[in-house]
Amino acid sequence: MAGEEASDSKVSLRTFLEHLSGAGKAIGVLTSGGDAQGMNAAVRAVVRMGIYVGAKVYFIYEGYQGMVDGGSNIVEADWESVSSILQVGGTIIGSARCKAFRTREGRLKAACNLVQRGITNLCVIGGDGSLTGANIFRKEWSGLLEELAQHGEIDKEQVQKHAYLNVVGMVGSIDNDFCGTDMTIGTDSALHRIIEVVDAIMTTAQSHQRTFVLEVMGRHCGYLALVSALACGADWVFLPESPPEEGWQENMCIKLSENRARKKRLNIIIVAEGAIDTQNKPITSEQIKELVVTQLGYDTRVTILGHVQRGGTPSAFDRILASRMGVEAVVALLQATPETPACVVSLSGNQAVRLPLVECVQMTQDVQKAMDERRFKDAVRLRGRSFETNLNTYKRLAIKFPDDQIVKSNCNVAVINVGAPAAGMNAAVRSAVRVGIADGHKMLAIYDGFEGFAKGQVKEIGWGDVGGWTGQGGSILGTKRTLPGKFLEDIAQQMRTHSINALLIIGGFEAYLGLLELSAARDKYEEFCVPMVMVPATVSNNVPGSDFSIGADTALNTITDAFESSLLLAKARKQHREFCVPVCVLPTTISNSVPGTELSLGCDTSLNAVMETCDRIKQSASGTKRRVFIIETMGGYCGYLANMGALAAGADAAYIFEEPFDIRDLQSNVEHLTEKMKTTIQRGLVLRNESCSENYTTDFIYQLYSEEGKGVFDCRKNVLGHMQQGGAPSPFDRNFGTKISARAMQWISMKLKESPGKETPRNWQMSVQYPPPPRAPPPHGASKLPPCSPAAWAMPRQAPTPERVCV
Repeated sequence: MAGEEASDSKVSLRTFLEHLSGAGKAIGVLTSGGDAQGMNAAVRAVVRMGIYVGAKVYFIYEGYQGMVDGGSNIVEADWESVSSILQVGGTIIGSARCKAFRTREGRLKAACNLVQRGITNLCVIGGDGSLTGANIFRKEWSGLLEELAQHGEIDKEQVQKHAYLNVVGMVGSIDNDFCGTDMTIGTDSALHRIIEVVDAIMTTAQSHQRTFVLEVMGRHCGYLALVSALACGADWVFLPESPPEEGWQENMCIKLSENRARKKRLNIIIVAEGAIDTQNKPITSEQIKELVVTQLGYDTRVTILGHVQRGGTPSAFDRILASRMGVEAVVALLQATPETPACVVSLSGNQAVRLPLVECVQMTQDVQKAMDERRFKDAVRLRGRSFETNLNTYKRLAIKFPDDQIVKSNCNVAVINVGAPAAGMNAAVRSAVRVGIADGHKMLAIYDGFEGFAKGQVKEIGWGDVGGWTGQGGSILGTKRTLPGKFLEDIAQQMRTHSINALLIIGGFEAYLGLLELSAARDKYEEFCVPMVMVPATVSNNVPGSDFSIGADTALNTITDAFESSLLLAKARKQHREFCVPVCVLPTTISNSVPGTELSLGCDTSLNAVMETCDRIKQSASGTKRRVFIIETMGGYCGYLANMGALAAGADAAYIFEEPFDIRDLQSNVEHLTEKMKTTIQRGLVLRNESCSENYTTDFIYQLYSEEGKGVFDCRKNVLGHMQQGGAPSPFDRNFGTKISARAMQWISMKLKESPGKETPRNWQMSVQYPPPPRAPPPHGASKLPPCSPAAWAMPRQAPTPERVCV
């Protein structure tokens, strides 16, 4: 059934695209305001989607200034003009702030330049100011054309032919300060730059026992400061939306000195550039430094990151987000009517939505108004659920209350890592330990997976023991793929010995199978009747039961059946009281293969590793000319890494298990590459999932391409291997692991309070899901995309394989 639905969805999408026509239409794309990484990916998507549907697409160089000046600033784009720009930061078409466009005279010139080229569709990539300007331009359009006709600059026929202007916006801003979207283009990349700097600074700070005050961008929005503080475990953070309470100077000094007393050799303080106190007075980095030096005598340094946050290559998240938004922007323009209001393409949870531009801008301005009026709780609320959750999670993890102020639960909660290592596992463990201690539980760490559990490798872990774990890659606790089936007796004995009342499992598909085995054994071992939760951690992102699972293949159907059978096993608790304990599994696997979640911990870091390697390989291929690379990625039977890596890197094709292919498809791609070598883009990149086909192996595809491409191109192959599991976690995985672990511990605490001990059989199985349940309704008038719209594709799974075209 799942396979039929996936097939129907694919047919509907194909039909939708085939009937979408842009013939006779012209689209202008411009970037305005401050630049942001990922803008080029958005420009590329607009150009290629526009050409795909038959429309003309024009670059408008230097933002609104280029629109006013006209001439060579407005140039028609072709397919090759946006090749090799995915990995480039900033914007290739330039951005400038234009005073002339703020006047009616300037907008008259801009309208004249657009009409002369037949452009009546504008795609604007920028912040709230740029989008507001576009909406004013749209409202004045008919009046501007009438005035131009009166002056004789255009004729009546042109006025009638170009009677109305369609405007669609995409928010490109590293600040993430635009209401209506969970993430703006460039924010994730800016977080990468910040965390790279913080990780580097922490090594020198630890050597000299220093305190560092880091100032990050964001203007009047504290998102970058908050998330970077959460991702690096900062000691203190200053935000404009949530100023510190009166007496913060003393409280901060106490916090810093307490951390030093716990043998912590450094302190990190994150300051948003727009930080204020409760009286709306600025709090500066130098002010904080002087306070720390004067009150504590610590060796303190100030680092202002500045424009380094805007630079560098875009992250995988930003490339994919911008590509999706660019496609949807073109679709929105082609579907627009004279009555359609200007809209902005936004991200809500994991879905792309179109929201009314005016309402989103108004909400954004309401946040600033709330801060000006010192209504800081309203400001936090208006920033959105994600911001509020991040802030509450940071506060809970950053402050350790004295033991005499914590109500003890007399419950022991164990944490275990299972499966392959995945970036973010350690952040998840840190979060679980600290939230558990704050809830009054005794936290136990299990080393080396179920095998270590059976051997008794169980040890109490404290608040300070997990300090600095957030940025560590791999698994500090140690992890193995071994399932608990052959160790059930020993594991039950260890649960009795340590009086374990709940279990938190962080891992991949092996963690999920392990949970099922423990559940199935509850009729024999009462020790397994505890609450259990799983947090998905897998680079492959192959968890069935989510919106992204295709479900058409045998492997995924088998996993789905296992998921359904686990519910039946849980019913056995009524007969076996041993199973009546909370068990929690946190899916942590780069494969993203755990049922019930759309994203697994570790897959973002792994995707960035694949993307960065592909960027380097493309550069090599471009230098040698007429060379094609075959890249094999991990992921088991899930094509997440190969598919999304291909989309982020601009590959020619991706071969995945979920989308069957045969020798004709391989031959077709060879023919495409042969034609491509006749253009100015003389290189090729093909990604292959390691288990996409039993017979069409990497070696086979390499040999086929080498033989068929003789005399036209040569071929090389690369198996990326375990480098996809290594490295420091990305900001997304650090933040994601921290939040879902905290959520898992909240669930465990709730279940333990509901039924202390092991009296009442319950279905105490849970898998923490991402994204969380549906958020509050979007602003009035917001409309979800048509089910068949390309931008409705859930991110990061189920995106289309890149077209076999020049990239």
